[in-house]
Formats: sequence, C-alpha cells, structure tokens
Amino acid sequence: MDFFSGITEFIGEIKWIRLAISLLFLFVFTIFNKWTSTKLFHLLKRIFSQKWDSIYQLLHGPARALMTLVGISGAVRIYFADGGASWPLFQGLVRTGFIIIIGWAFYNLSGRSSRFFAGMTSKLGVEESDMIIPFLSKVLRFMVIALTITIIMGEWGYSVNGLVAGLGLGSLAVALAAQDTLSNLIAGIIIVTEKPFSKGDWIRTDAVEGMVEDISFRSSKIRTFADSIVIIPNNILAKAAITNWSRMGKRRVTFDLGVAIDTDRVQLENAVNRLREYIENHEGIDHDLYMVRLKEMTKDQITILFYFFTYTTIWVEHMKVLESINFEILRILEEEGVKLAVPAQRLFLENHAIFEKEGADA
Repeated sequence: MDFFSGITEFIGEIKWIRLAISLLFLFVFTIFNKWTSTKLFHLLKRIFSQKWDSIYQLLHGPARALMTLVGISGAVRIYFADGGASWPLFQGLVRTGFIIIIGWAFYNLSGRSSRFFAGMTSKLGVEESDMIIPFLSKVLRFMVIALTITIIMGEWGYSVNGLVAGLGLGSLAVALAAQDTLSNLIAGIIIVTEKPFSKGDWIRTDAVEGMVEDISFRSSKIRTFADSIVIIPNNILAKAAITNWSRMGKRRVTFDLGVAIDTDRVQLENAVNRLREYIENHEGIDHDLYMVRLKEMTKDQITILFYFFTYTTIWVEHMKVLESINFEILRILEEEGVKLAVPAQRLFLENHAIFEKEGADA
C-alpha cells in the first residue's frame, strides 16, 4: 500500500499542463528543427542571394544543435517555472552547450572551403590549392578550439593562468629541443610569403631537379624525371638558388652548327639566308630576338649560330617544335648542297683504313 500511495502522490504532484506545454515545446524544437532551420536559411538565401548556399552547408549542423539545445532548455524552464530550472548545474550545462555550438560554427567557417577563404583567394590572387590557405585555416581552427576550451574552463571555475604559464615554459623547452623543426617552419613561412615556386612547377636546385609535388611547412617533395621522390627540408630549400622553369615566358634555344670548310661561298650564303627566313617566319618562335648568323671559321669547319626562343615552355611541346626545326635545317642544307662538317679524327681514320686496304690488294 505504501508503494502505490507513493506513486499516487507522485502522479498527483505532476504539473500536467506545464508538462504538456514543455513536451510540445521540446517536440517542436527537436523534431522539426531540420525543417525550421532549412526554411530559415532559404529565407536568408532569398534576401542575401546565392552566397548563403555555402554558409548553409557550414552552419546547418550547428543550427540544428542550437535549436535542440533551445528546445531542451525551454522545456525544462517551462516545467520548472517555479525556480527548479535555476539549478547551477543545469545552467552551467546549458551555457557549455551553447559555447560548444558557437565554437563548432566558427570552426566550420574557418575551414579552407569556406566563403571567407574563397573571397581571399579571389582578392589576393592565390590558388585554392596554395599552401597559405590550408595553413591559415589550420591556425584559425586551432585558435577557435583553444578559445572554446578556455571559455568552458572559465565557465566551470577553472583558472587558466597556471595553464598559460606552463605552456610558456613548455614552449621554451620545445624550442630548444627542436631547433631544426622550427627553422624548417620559418623557412616554410618564407616560401609561402615569397612564393618562389608552387605545386606543379618545374624547378632546379643544386641538389635536385623535377616537379614540385607537395609543399608543407617542414619539407617539400620533388618528383624527379626518374620518377623518384626527393624530400628536401625547407631550411635547405630556402637557402638554395632555385631556377623555376615553369615561370619562363619563353624557352631559349641556342646551338652552333658546323658545315664543311670547303663549302662554296654562294651556296653557304643562300643556305644561311634561307635558314634565317625560315626562323623568322616560324609560328612557334618569338620574333623579338632571334639570330641565324655565320659565326666563325676554323681550320676544320664553318660555324653557323642559331639563337631563338620558342613560345611554348612545356618541355614536350618544346621538343616537338625543335624537332621540326632540325628537320627543316637538314632539308635546306641538302637542297643548297651544303654538307655538315666531318670530324677531323674520323676523316683520318677513314683515310687510314682505305690506305691499308689498297696496300693489301697490291
């Protein structure tokens, strides 16, 4: 009898009207929070144009969590309207949840794909894949997490002064123990700010030549033309002389072509003029600076200088242009009756072989 009387007394103490209102409030803010948040963002999209699409994707989760928190807090406050909802533990939990949700929202907004960084890439003229955008995103997210934890600790009465002091001493010890890592980090920042190269660039240093595959704040990965990966610490790379072939506006070609020393003057002059005219009219060659000139004469050959630039800087396309030019040079020399110079050592060996053969026949 005491058990049933206790249940009856408990049921009699329930405030049914408040319970119904609080459950209805909780039901609206938890069950329909997805629908209400979607409608709210669609309304903001109509007012503030298409830019709210990305913001909606980033803030959709925190908004639903906030509405759920409001529903739980409101339901408890409605039912315990006589003062029960003023418990310090309950109020602390609600404020902590609110701080976490706000931190979650700022964490999403500080992502590299957020509209903030999208606007920065367009204003500063940097690529989305550039190293500075992920770095800034990581720094902002770390600051958001650290600030959120600090506020929550202060909310529950914990002092953060001792923690900050301990972190200061710890950072000094880490700095002394990891000087190389810090130097690589500083060098990485220098590479980010000065931007001597980017991902995908073809660079050459004293140590390696190849394509930049990845850049981090400790090291950079270079894929060589032998298809191997070379990892170079940033402090070494920042001190090295770097040639960035990918940033050439045009690609230079220069070589000497030797023709036979006994070439007829008229034939040689016609050949040089035709070669100069061909280079001048070639569509793949920059016409601001080019030279096809009779350079010098030695006892073994007459040298023709070729000096010009191709428009394309891509190595494969550059080699195609150069191949077509070389074939045309050979054709013009053949038509004009101009022969290439024969090395004197080879000529001596051939004559020596002929002399020995004639002696054997005799």
